Amino acid sequence: MAKEDELVFLPLGGVGEIGMNLALYGYGPKTNRQWIMVDCGVTFPGPDLPGVDLVLPDIRFLAEERKNLKGIIITHAHEDHYGALNELWPGLNVPVYASPFTAGMLEAKRDFERSRVEIPVTIFKQGDRINLGPFEIEAIGVNHSIPEPMSLAIRTPLGTVVHTGDWKIDLEPSLGPLTDEARFRKLGDEGVLALICDSTNAVRDGISPSEREVSESLTKIIESAEGRVGITTFSSNVGRIRSIAQAAEAAGREVLLLGSSMKRVTEVARDIGLMEGLKPFIAEDEFGYIPRDKVVVILTGSQGEPRAALAKIARDEMRNVAFTAGDTIIFSSRAIPGNEKAINDIKNGLIEQGIHIVTDAEALVHVSGHPRRHELQQMYGWVRPKMVVPVHGEAAHLTAHAELAEQSGIAEVPRVRNGDVLKLAPGAPEVVDHAPFGRIFKDGNLIGDYEEMGIGDRRKLAFVGHVAVSVLLDSRYDFMGDPEVEPLGLPQFDDEGEDMGDTLYDAVLGAVESIPRARRKDLEMVREAVRRAVRSTANEIWGKKPVVTVFLTKV
Repeated sequence: MAKEDELVFLPLGGVGEIGMNLALYGYGPKTNRQWIMVDCGVTFPGPDLPGVDLVLPDIRFLAEERKNLKGIIITHAHEDHYGALNELWPGLNVPVYASPFTAGMLEAKRDFERSRVEIPVTIFKQGDRINLGPFEIEAIGVNHSIPEPMSLAIRTPLGTVVHTGDWKIDLEPSLGPLTDEARFRKLGDEGVLALICDSTNAVRDGISPSEREVSESLTKIIESAEGRVGITTFSSNVGRIRSIAQAAEAAGREVLLLGSSMKRVTEVARDIGLMEGLKPFIAEDEFGYIPRDKVVVILTGSQGEPRAALAKIARDEMRNVAFTAGDTIIFSSRAIPGNEKAINDIKNGLIEQGIHIVTDAEALVHVSGHPRRHELQQMYGWVRPKMVVPVHGEAAHLTAHAELAEQSGIAEVPRVRNGDVLKLAPGAPEVVDHAPFGRIFKDGNLIGDYEEMGIGDRRKLAFVGHVAVSVLLDSRYDFMGDPEVEPLGLPQFDDEGEDMGDTLYDAVLGAVESIPRARRKDLEMVREAVRRAVRSTANEIWGKKPVVTVFLTKV
């Protein structure tokens, strides 16, 4: 260990926001650090990003540091922790370490997306240790709403860091592992420098209910339902899918899976032995032959996704599957912030059909996979870290977590946001540098930043529309035929019933004719005059200024 060596933590996503988790740990002198990456996630675009498919973390910081990046460790297979690997790994080409389930999900995702990228994955599971440069990394089993999640103990010559990933304490989960209290206590005995910890539920008091209680509640609802039962949940929650299937079997009902992501996840789970003991699921074309009170459908679409199975049910667009008045659909999930309107639209569509809706407001049909405040305090007690660094959350979650850690007697609780280089050791923790960070966007087959992908212009078009104008001038700079005006996304008529296109056409004529013929030789000036005339005319009529493109040609 050299005198100038430092241990630093640098989040490039997931700190100050929900999703897109990506953390870097660096060791060495400031000018020559070696790095590991923990997780490489995405977030999903809202209506402010029209046309965008995925939002990815900007990793330009690694452009110069790539030669010093020793590896990527994925804590679990949720999209916000591993979903950007297919897009970002080709520029990095470093070893990837993940559990068998995560590796299977990555392969299934690659096949589904028809990606040409083959990412070699080294299997890394609970209890394993790997050495990457100055880092020794141990996988510690925790419980979460997906198979095989892990926390990481990252040992360095300057101290041990525990990176929790996503976790909770559930003593009776439907799918293991239990969060490994004994291992965390042992690490605490050895001494832990920093706990880098999930903040998602830091605003909620108490302890999360157990998955067993959710299973019992779902069983009662299924047993008392008179018609068909549909249950929508996150497709990655294999434990919940198992619980539902077991409850259905106890009630004498067959189970149908609907939705491509649900089927992909269960195939991967089956391949590694997580679906043992369950009856085979029925095929979609068998649905119509089974009595209404003898079937449970587990389906995708809990977040209001318009192309998912639940949305199609709400629109009555499924070919072989339909629900009718008196049937029940259970939302065994929580609304991710931003999805509330889409979810409510689907609920209303179902209610219009006479379908009974059950959510977590009416019954215990969902429990979060993240620790509430008392669970966080239990983790502090096990690990006894010198400092707690709140991550995985928006400002409200991070601040609530920081206040809890301070109230719980943690000596150091540094404030960190994306792009902050936090020195963990030696000495007191402090932000010593800032790295470039941000978002890039997957849009169709291309990836780029906000400007490169034209997202700003696309947003503008969504608000104000577009007018294309084509003008031909002859050798004397007079009109050669009528100009063409094509409004797109503008109102068809003004408030007096006049056609908007005709009015804009007149504006084009007036703009050109107002310029003396001798001055029309300046084609750029003529083009700009036409553009301004069309925008101002539209603004007078409509109160908005459209995007205007003028094609001006002298023949």
